[in-house]
Amino acid sequence: MDLNLSELPAFVERTKEALSPQDHAMLKAMTETLTFVAQELLSHTTTIARLRSLLFGHKTEKTSSVLGERTGSTGGAGASQRGAKRKKPGHGRNGAAAYTGAQKVKVPHPSLHGGDACPGCEQGRVYALQDPARLVRITGVAPLGATLYEKDRWRCNLCGDVFTAPSPEGVGEEKYDEKATSMVGLLKYGTGLPFNRIEKLQANMGIPLPAATQWELVRDGAEDLAAAHAELIRGAARGEVVYNDDTAMKVLHLTPEQRAAAIGNDPAEERTGVFTSGIVATADGHRIALFFTGARHAGENLADVLARRQQELPPPIQMCDALSANTAGALDTILANCMAHGRRKFVGVADNFPVECRRVLETLREVYKNDAFAKKSALSAAQRLQLHQTKSAPLMTDLEAWMKEQLDEHRVEPNSGLGEAMRYMLRHWPQLTLFLREPGAPLDNNICERALKKAILHRKNALFYKTLNGAHVGDVFMSLIHSAELNGAQPFDYLAALLRHHDEVSLAPADWMPWNYTAALARLQERQDKPPPATP
Repeated sequence: MDLNLSELPAFVERTKEALSPQDHAMLKAMTETLTFVAQELLSHTTTIARLRSLLFGHKTEKTSSVLGERTGSTGGAGASQRGAKRKKPGHGRNGAAAYTGAQKVKVPHPSLHGGDACPGCEQGRVYALQDPARLVRITGVAPLGATLYEKDRWRCNLCGDVFTAPSPEGVGEEKYDEKATSMVGLLKYGTGLPFNRIEKLQANMGIPLPAATQWELVRDGAEDLAAAHAELIRGAARGEVVYNDDTAMKVLHLTPEQRAAAIGNDPAEERTGVFTSGIVATADGHRIALFFTGARHAGENLADVLARRQQELPPPIQMCDALSANTAGALDTILANCMAHGRRKFVGVADNFPVECRRVLETLREVYKNDAFAKKSALSAAQRLQLHQTKSAPLMTDLEAWMKEQLDEHRVEPNSGLGEAMRYMLRHWPQLTLFLREPGAPLDNNICERALKKAILHRKNALFYKTLNGAHVGDVFMSLIHSAELNGAQPFDYLAALLRHHDEVSLAPADWMPWNYTAALARLQERQDKPPPATP
């Protein structure tokens, strides 16, 4: 069959009435991809390597990998000839200190005690070393263990009464404890294991755990976690810097009424997509991650979060890429755009324009080095701004002038890949360079991109959510798990503590955040250990 690509748009339009909105959007996306690939194949400048990178992305976008080992001068950046990257020393194993969750067992010496005669020289006396010898022993167990208690039962041969031994102290009557819910939530929403895979793994370990039971555990657990999740949202609303972005998601049973309730009843609105929005906020020195799944874009979800912001607080800095979906909604923010997105456009055409792209990438590398130095030196926001204004501003000024010169003097074709990359950078230059004017403004949106990997991992393994309620449960667990990770807390212990003490959490949720919940546990334990007052 001879296929005329120019006829594809009309063909797709004719199928609009016969297909559902979701199927029509999928067909439109496939035809646009086919047209793009066909046009790239017909282009004389397209190589197999470029086509592969366009379809599947780059494995790494480091300047040394994109440009090769040789590095030249960068219009003021002052880069020197660099050799191969030195390999870090070490064998790659984890030391004993890394096993913070391991059970510790004290092993005394079988024959020696402090002050005993040395069995070697028989003259000195032995004393204990402060640093004991450590042996790590790792055993394989099921993710969820089980203990079967067989309680004795006695029956009277005369009256027939049955007497059952009481349960051991500390063992409740419920089959699943809070640690079981914590583990299922961490496996499902923290590491991307679908319920059916967990079910098969548990069955192979002789401890069955049906997928339906797992869902009931996390569904009920999300209700107990609601107070802590709501406090995370309130904390994010106070953030000094907020990052946001979207990734595609699929919800099988998303009704038109639910979609209309999310995006409004405007008949002109033909939005058919479903997204998971990632929002990361830095507030009071802590990082908070939030996830929202549904028909709304990241900007709209961020607007809902910032609607809880106190009016006396100044507008936060918002970091995102330049898509309009990230700024949708009533947002009162100071907008910054992601430098990594602008840089990536030069990475994509580096093979065709190596000299020009080298100048851009190596200049940006020096800027990122300055930012890394500020982070390593723990500079304040004002000190970091001064550093960038002193060292990075001249580099960025020269780069802007050079790109304008290339386009104005027609040294670069505006519609070429390089021209499009330059025009993108210049079009968003004020937002891309906010870090030169505003204290605390970040360079890129990478922290939000990394957060969205949680949702992407779930999408790759579980493929979809069944309902919006299921998506909300996933959002709650992902938000708490990743917020714990960002603040150096153990997500498993954190979830278990919230579930075990959900009544106390609902009374004072601000005391049970990932960065301070251990103090709340200590206070609670102190109250429990305190003896009751003596009666007169």
